[in-house]
Amino acid sequence: MEVHVAPELAKKLSDLAATTGRAPDEIVQDALAGYLEEVSSLRETLDTRYDDLKNGLVKPIDGEAFFEQLRQREENLLKRHPR
Repeated sequence: MEVHVAPELAKKLSDLAATTGRAPDEIVQDALAGYLEEVSSLRETLDTRYDDLKNGLVKPIDGEAFFEQLRQREENLLKRHPR
């Protein structure tokens, strides 16, 4: 498989390879493996949370209401502990 990257990224990869003494393809393989693992884990988490919402195991919250509550808590904390 061939992967084409922007010249700036190729330079960074080349510099890292020179600094670490590792081959560029090893660095790319490690980075890609880590990235794919992270994406897979995130996808699994999102699927599980979606299923929980769909099945009624958790209730959605209103985003605006949540942030308003957060702002209120911050205001209360600042009133009690002024800077």
